[in-house]
Amino acid sequence: MTLPAITDRLHGLDHLRAFAIIFVFIFHYGRLFYAPQPLISIGKFGWTGVDLFFVLSGYLIASHLFKGILTKGINFRVFYTKRIFRIIPVYLVILLLYFLFPSFREREALAPLWKYLTFTQNIGLDLRSQGTFSHAWSLCIEEQFYLLFPLMLWILVYSKRIDKIFTLLLILFLSGFIFRLYTWTNFVSPFIGTEDFVFYWYKWIYYLTLCRLDGLITGILIAAIFEFMPMYRSRIEPFGNRLLIISVLVLTAAYYLCENEESFSASVFGFPLISLGYGMLLLGAICPGSLLYNFRSGFMRKIADLSFAIYLCHKIVLHLSQEQSGYFSVEKDSWVMFTIGLFATISVAYILNILIEKPFMKIRNILLKRMGH
Repeated sequence: MTLPAITDRLHGLDHLRAFAIIFVFIFHYGRLFYAPQPLISIGKFGWTGVDLFFVLSGYLIASHLFKGILTKGINFRVFYTKRIFRIIPVYLVILLLYFLFPSFREREALAPLWKYLTFTQNIGLDLRSQGTFSHAWSLCIEEQFYLLFPLMLWILVYSKRIDKIFTLLLILFLSGFIFRLYTWTNFVSPFIGTEDFVFYWYKWIYYLTLCRLDGLITGILIAAIFEFMPMYRSRIEPFGNRLLIISVLVLTAAYYLCENEESFSASVFGFPLISLGYGMLLLGAICPGSLLYNFRSGFMRKIADLSFAIYLCHKIVLHLSQEQSGYFSVEKDSWVMFTIGLFATISVAYILNILIEKPFMKIRNILLKRMGH
């Protein structure tokens, strides 16, 4: 998962990005690889780290676009230049590795190449035949969001209906319940009790764009309030720490609701509850005076900077690390193996950041200067 760069760095967002990638890493480690039993228990709710990334992406992208609306308007060329140079280079490198080196694959097979290149891999994704690099699904949803949301905003601005943004967000948020209820009823519930149930659940609920917009919408809503409703913003900001506490309570409720994430209640109501919990967490993190806003950590900042590269490469690195565990003379499900895998993943992400991400970011900055941005 990738997030826009932050010009005036908000340290609270560094903590959230770092937490999100650590949570996802632990979840995938416990779910897909040999792991110590306590780690599996700790990471049980780690799949929601992706929802936190969605909330962060919705907030940051919308904030940048809303600021443009209030000043110079939406500059599509600048917007898409930023996104392309931030996302595509390192993504293509990982994609190339997956297709050129079958031994790097953590599962049996990849989706067709065109689905990765068009960011439609999440649509119709069947884990039985396309389980390798399945975590690209979340990037596909974000790319679809990056494509459509600016266009939607442009239409609202052009038609002088930007004040309808809150109504539109509410409609989209409520529509998520309808989409999930429909797909559950028609495409998932008929397979309850069969061996194929989980595959249909992932295909029609977990990976489907229309069922996973809650986090993005929550982030956009927070950005809209902060940019267009300064009176409400001033009322919210003094309560940063209280919002952090509320977020923990909401996420605790979501944890128990989603104890079986494939259940009807979790599928229909769990995703929005998780998104609201992480939305409260985000609000607390961006409120001056809150604990997360004021606490600075070089380690968390570095992990946040590497989060996209970690997300893309971690399954390859963990797979290869465990395949070579015999050379380390350690058990695959040991804490030592976990430490090796963690260190190796961060190291590879750092190399990708130095060799791929930073050079292309420099090229991007040169292009942006030529555009007068």
